[in-house]
Amino acid sequence: MELLTTLKTVHVLATVLLLGSALGLAIWTWLARRKGDATAHTRLMKRPLVFVWLLMGICLLSMPFSGWWLVHLIGWPLGQTWVLGSSILYTLGAFCWFWLLARVNRLRTAPTLGNPKFTLALALFSGVCFIAIAGLMGAKPV
Repeated sequence: MELLTTLKTVHVLATVLLLGSALGLAIWTWLARRKGDATAHTRLMKRPLVFVWLLMGICLLSMPFSGWWLVHLIGWPLGQTWVLGSSILYTLGAFCWFWLLARVNRLRTAPTLGNPKFTLALALFSGVCFIAIAGLMGAKPV
């Protein structure tokens, strides 16, 4: 049972760190833009913030492994609707997150390129996907 408790803790911690880091970046950008800093988006890939992006990436990469291991240890079938739905949402959310990371990195070098509304839409869609996954993990409708 110790392995199961540890694995649950790691999985939930990765989820909390991912959502907390994303929320922190969003609040930092929003506050900077609210103060009138129009170039805040170009600093999203500077050294201190890159560590936040790396933390989110590590959490994002660890979640499918710890999630599958949890499902395997508990004995839930992988064909349950909430497990399949979470997998689809994770795939879409992770794809949007990686695309968002590429767009933000491109904004660092060429701030005039790209549509900022599309970048915001990618961030919001990815965030909604991960919040929905957290809701499905909490509800576990069997």
